[in-house]
Amino acid sequence: MFFDAYIFDLDGTVLDTLPDLVNITNTVLTEWDMPTHTTEEVNSYVGNGARMLLVRAAPEGTPDDVIDALLARWRDIYPELGHQFTHPYAGIPEALDELKGRGAKLGVLSNKFDAATCAVIGRHFPGVFDLVRGEGPETPRKPDPTGLLKMMADLGVAPERCAYVGDSGSDMTVAVNAGAVPVGVTWGYRSADELRKCGARYLVDSPAELAAITVC
Repeated sequence: MFFDAYIFDLDGTVLDTLPDLVNITNTVLTEWDMPTHTTEEVNSYVGNGARMLLVRAAPEGTPDDVIDALLARWRDIYPELGHQFTHPYAGIPEALDELKGRGAKLGVLSNKFDAATCAVIGRHFPGVFDLVRGEGPETPRKPDPTGLLKMMADLGVAPERCAYVGDSGSDMTVAVNAGAVPVGVTWGYRSADELRKCGARYLVDSPAELAAITVC
């Protein structure tokens, strides 16, 4: 028996956004005369929203009001710089088409702020997802289960019939916290080890494998 719904993380799961995250982050840091970072370093900072990315990227001890200013600028330039290098992972469009053709409901729940989440999904997957939500007042960052619970209720699916698909430990933890089925992808920004430790029930090495997973 297949899942009734699949809700996906965004960065590192359906879209490779890292090159743009590096570009935006280093652009903002440069404007404040702060040291920039390599792709590997920025990769280690992502996963808990843009503010935490900047907390980790800025020099240790940077005051909160400066972090807030960095974040405001980061969000301001996102529409201009946030889409230059982003692209779907190979096989994701086909996998989504197959799941949708089967009648499954599809969603995206991201720690990226809501406006950016909706913009980037609308650009790369117009009309594909039934619900798209990012961080906001009613959607706290994962692994808080509030957003995922609300999405499953809005889609009309029971948690045990919903797969939450992501590439990070927080993705697996939010699925566990919400009673959904945690599915880890190994092509993203975190290791298979981290996914297992945080509760992944399934690990997939390619998007095509998603369609073969069945509800236990």
